[in-house]
Amino acid sequence: MAPPLTPRRRMLVLAICCMSLFIVGLDITIVNIALPSLRDELDAPVSGLQWVIDAYSLVLASLLMLAGSTADRIGRRRVFQTGLALFTLGSLLCSVAPGLGWLIAFRAVQAVGGSMLNPVAMSIITNTFTEPRERARAIGVWGAVVGLSMAMGPLLGGVLVESLGWRSIFWVNIPVGVAAIVLAALFVPESRAPRPRRFDPAGQALVLLLLATVTFGIIEGPAAGWTSPEILGCFVAGAVALAVLVPYEKRRAQPLLDLNVFRSVPFTGAALIAVLAFGGLGGFLFLNALYLQDARGLSALHAGLYTLPMALTTAVVAPLSGRIVGSRGPRLPLILAGSAIALAMLPLSRLTATTPVAVLAVSYVLFGFGFGMVNAPITNTAVSGLPRAQAGVAAAIASTSRQVGSSLGVAVIGAIVATGLGTATAARFAEASHPAWWLIFAAGLIILTLGVLTTSARARATAARVEPGEPVPHPA
Repeated sequence: MAPPLTPRRRMLVLAICCMSLFIVGLDITIVNIALPSLRDELDAPVSGLQWVIDAYSLVLASLLMLAGSTADRIGRRRVFQTGLALFTLGSLLCSVAPGLGWLIAFRAVQAVGGSMLNPVAMSIITNTFTEPRERARAIGVWGAVVGLSMAMGPLLGGVLVESLGWRSIFWVNIPVGVAAIVLAALFVPESRAPRPRRFDPAGQALVLLLLATVTFGIIEGPAAGWTSPEILGCFVAGAVALAVLVPYEKRRAQPLLDLNVFRSVPFTGAALIAVLAFGGLGGFLFLNALYLQDARGLSALHAGLYTLPMALTTAVVAPLSGRIVGSRGPRLPLILAGSAIALAMLPLSRLTATTPVAVLAVSYVLFGFGFGMVNAPITNTAVSGLPRAQAGVAAAIASTSRQVGSSLGVAVIGAIVATGLGTATAARFAEASHPAWWLIFAAGLIILTLGVLTTSARARATAARVEPGEPVPHPA
């Protein structure tokens, strides 16, 4: 048995894992801020911009479960380092993409590497910080890094886009990725699950088919026509994939997606909240970048400065949320998160090209507060609800929910705006975005409701529905 890690070594492991989260989180906001410049240079339509974002999140969501179980089987550090190498290579390829199609393809390469980072890093953290309160605080630090990377993304992206062009936004991942690979080899201990799950290629293919067809249908629907054979065929294929996936996974002794854990209301609630929160984030970042630079005519740098209050608030609030979860449980952070996200959308639902900057700032701070509050309870519920031996799968379920939400958020909200905008000019963008802001408002209310319902004593008692001998998900 390996000797226990010293406190200093544990913090070093946490820092190395957070490096991977930093470049993945940075990639979210830094790419969004570059969308208008990328559109102008590559002559990309709105759907093309959606695919630049969703090619990443879609592939990521499809492979997270496989990456988690693979890490449990062959070694978490090995998979983590492989993911870093692929993400770094994908970033380099994105920076030299000769056209929109190539950029979308190279974003998918990034995503293959990214699928091996966050869930595997969280699995490493879960096996490093075994005491529940200490683990909750480590997850709070993890959430703070999300906020820090998001905070740096708009500002750094604005500087790079204005000075060196949009291609330079992918360069920043390369030195961080290389450093993390070397440090992981030196300081992160290798770990595996005693009884890892078997590979499930059929389940993996069904998950990919489901997510790809539904996302494609939503993104391409406004241009192709919602009743066109192409779009209807996508939705039918997605429905068939789901209809086959559920009974197939139920029959497997070691499924890709263990549906048994969703019998626990708190665990299921955490997954749904992740979809809603990250769907709201993906939609917010996509809309906001286009609004600030198209409707208001701001430069990329100024747009980044406008977005900074939101990201900084997330960075400050996230560790506080982790502490609250560690001492009082997830209910209070979830209530605050849902309330803040909903309130943030009310001013934006009346957005115009001349909305006062102070009004925008209030909305951005409220949204940053809500998003900062929501991440720690989601993560802690997921990783605390399954045994450490299956930590990769547990973290992957939570991460998959996030990426599914992000992918659907960009797809749905982009489709709403594209439908409302039609062939009109950018001057009508603010007005066309109103239904999208109301949709995020509804997501905030649902998060609030789920935060109350899924953390009650009656909800926690539903853990008894999990079959004997199976892990029992519950909030820490």
